[in-house]
Amino acid sequence: MIGYLDLPAGLSGDMLLGCLVDAGWPIARLHDRIAALGLPREAYELRAEDVTRAGLRALHVSVTTTEGHAHRHLRDILAIIDAADLPERARCLAAEVFGHLAEAEASVHGTTPDRVHFHEVGALDAIIDIVGAACGIVDLQIETLFASPVPTGSGWVCCAHGHIPVPAPATLALLRAAAAPICPSPGSGEMVTPTGAALLRTLCRFEQPFMQLQSVGIGAGCRDDQWPNVARLWLGTAGAAGPMVEIETNIDDMNPQLFDAVQKRLVAEGAVDVWMTPVQMKKARPGVILSALAPASLESDLADVMLRETTTLGVRVKSVRRHEARRALRQVATPHGEVTVKLRWRGDELIGASPEYDTCAERAAHAGVPVRVVYEEAVAAAQNLLPAPADDSRTGGSA
Repeated sequence: MIGYLDLPAGLSGDMLLGCLVDAGWPIARLHDRIAALGLPREAYELRAEDVTRAGLRALHVSVTTTEGHAHRHLRDILAIIDAADLPERARCLAAEVFGHLAEAEASVHGTTPDRVHFHEVGALDAIIDIVGAACGIVDLQIETLFASPVPTGSGWVCCAHGHIPVPAPATLALLRAAAAPICPSPGSGEMVTPTGAALLRTLCRFEQPFMQLQSVGIGAGCRDDQWPNVARLWLGTAGAAGPMVEIETNIDDMNPQLFDAVQKRLVAEGAVDVWMTPVQMKKARPGVILSALAPASLESDLADVMLRETTTLGVRVKSVRRHEARRALRQVATPHGEVTVKLRWRGDELIGASPEYDTCAERAAHAGVPVRVVYEEAVAAAQNLLPAPADDSRTGGSA
């Protein structure tokens, strides 16, 4: 699954949460993920409601807190994230977002990231926005997220340091570090918050991919302006509208422990699939063929990853064609909680439904039962989503 953030009015943390929930991430799942942070339940409230922005429907996810003016260091926030029972990838993404925020604030104030006092972006609502966004990306299985050019707004905004120009200095530092393309704004005001800029800096590549569109989530900002104050998240599969390439190389002299990092980097750079095939190479040495499938536009980027991060001296590239089943995620109820299943369509026909292993493992760990038990429960529940088989029985007299 890939995603594309269309940002006609910029981005904030609550806008991205709205996009994720509106695109199919259950709001109950967001509540569960935030509860895992161990924050006092009376300290915050999460709400999702349909709103209109300049006449367009969108979903606004609001986070209200009872916390006063907060001052936290990076280490304080990382301790909260590290202690939470969250998927590892979500923890890493959230920590990386705050790391980038600390670097930007340090550059603006002439200090070091470990000495930065987070004000607005260290408050509970910002922590919930960032951790929630990271969890939504993981739960929706968005492997690569792309983004459009960013309108930054203009004017002034009030913060803990007084009145500062828009975009805020930290926002500008984050967009510069991301090499984000900037476009004219539809009006004045702050359109990209520091939280939104840090999420873009960490999560996104700034290009529009070829994709087969499956769902769209529309998240609303707080203001109702003369233009639609929304962001749109497009979800789908990569490469359906463009040529594909298969990039591969033979390797027989690299520490096998390093393949995991290379595989993750290839996926992060836009590979649709990555796999390894054992082979026998010269001098009877065991080796591996490392292969990646990707849109042709990413050929140079992925070839560069293989050349830099493995011991290979060269890669091979060939053009390929593929046929895809349309996919979507759905929640099914089991005796041990909701489990995500992946639905597969061929045209308008639903042809398969299979549980996602990670959610089965989470439910099993929480209940203290074998993963197999939850998986089999989810398989049974998923079968109820499939159409009944056609009745091919025939009746008639004896011959």
